[in-house]
Amino acid sequence: MKTYLVTGGAGFIGANYIKYLLNKKYPTEDIKIIVLDALTYAGNLGTIKGDIDNKRCFFVKGDIRDRTLTDRLFADNDIDFVVNFAAESHVDRSIEDPQLFLSVNILGTQNLLDAARRAWVTGKDAQGYPVWKSGKRFHQVATDEVYGSLGAEGYFTEQTPVCPHSPYSASKTSADLIVMAYHDTYHMPVSITRCSNNYGPYHFPEKLIPLIINNILEGKQLPVYGKGDNIRDWLYVEDHCKAIDMVVRQGKEGEIYNVGGHNEMKNIDIVKLTIKTIHDMMSSDKELRKVLKKQVKDEHGDISIDWINDKLITFVADRLGHDQRYAIDPTKIKNDLGWYPETMFAEGIVKTIRWNLENQAWIKEVTSGDYRKYYEQMYGNR
Repeated sequence: MKTYLVTGGAGFIGANYIKYLLNKKYPTEDIKIIVLDALTYAGNLGTIKGDIDNKRCFFVKGDIRDRTLTDRLFADNDIDFVVNFAAESHVDRSIEDPQLFLSVNILGTQNLLDAARRAWVTGKDAQGYPVWKSGKRFHQVATDEVYGSLGAEGYFTEQTPVCPHSPYSASKTSADLIVMAYHDTYHMPVSITRCSNNYGPYHFPEKLIPLIINNILEGKQLPVYGKGDNIRDWLYVEDHCKAIDMVVRQGKEGEIYNVGGHNEMKNIDIVKLTIKTIHDMMSSDKELRKVLKKQVKDEHGDISIDWINDKLITFVADRLGHDQRYAIDPTKIKNDLGWYPETMFAEGIVKTIRWNLENQAWIKEVTSGDYRKYYEQMYGNR
C-alpha cells in the first residue's frame, strides 16, 4: 500500500488531485491519503467531505509550519509521497500581506522537508550523505509565475531563469529553491512541477474564470484588470492532476517538469468567450436560466438572457506589477513521461461552466462571510 500526505488538499487543485487519485487513477487499488489542510479562505472541507471515509482518505486540520504536527504525521504513518499543494496562492492577497506568503510558502515548505528528512533517512553513506528509504518522494507543486513575464514570443522551459515579480511568485520561487537545495545538499528524493493557470471544478471564485461565471449568474459587472490584454496559458485541472501523479510515481529525482495546456489566450478573450458560452448554453437549454439571480422575463415569458453580453465587462485599475504573458513549453514531460493535455479550452470551459451551474450550493458556501468582505475590498473601489 502506498501512502500519500497531500497538503492543501481542501483547496482547488489539491481537492481535484485527491478525487483523481481515489476515483480515476486508483479506484480499486489499496492506497491511503492523509489530507493536511489549515482550512483558510481557499480551503473548504465541504469540497472533499464525500472523499473522507477514514479508510482510504483521512483528514487532519493543521498548519504545514507546525513541526510537532508534521512530525507526528510521519511517526504515525509510513508516508511514501508528500505532495505539497499547501500555499497562500492569490497574487492580490500577496500584495496586501506579503509576510504571510513568505511564512507559509517558504517556511512551511521547509518544515515539511525537515519532517520528511527526519522520517526517511536511515543513516549516512561513505561520503557522509544521508541514506534514504527506498520509494519515497517529496513533490512540490509550483507555478509558472516563478519565471516572470514573457514578451510576445517564446515559452517558459525548465531552463528559463526564475524571475518572480510579485510577493506570491517570489515566495513560490524561494520554496522551489529550498526543495532543490535539499536535493543537492542531502540527496533528498524530490521533484517539482510548474504549471500554467488551472481552471475547472471547485475553483475558488476569486480567480478569473469562476469569478466571471458567478458574477454573470448574479447579474454583476465583470471586473477585468487594465485592458485585459495579459496573456495566460490555461490548463484543465484534471489534466494537471494526471501530470502530478505521473511525476510523483515515474519522474526522475531532482527534476523540474513544466506542465502547460497549449491554451494561450488574452484575459479579455477568456472573459468574452465565457460570456458567449454561457449565453449559448442558456439559449439551447432554457432550464439553465433558473440559476440566474436576474429574473427578467422576455416577450415570450422566458427568463431573459439578452443582458448576458460584453456590456457586462468593466475595466478596473491594473494589478501592481502585473506580468504580461505566461506560456509553458511542456515538451520535457511529454517526452519523458508521455503526458499531454487532453482537454482543449473550448471543451473545458463548457465543463467548468456546467459544473458551476449545477453546484450553486457549493458556490454559496465558499463565498459567504470573509470572502464577500474581501471581494468588496479588492474590487469595490477600483
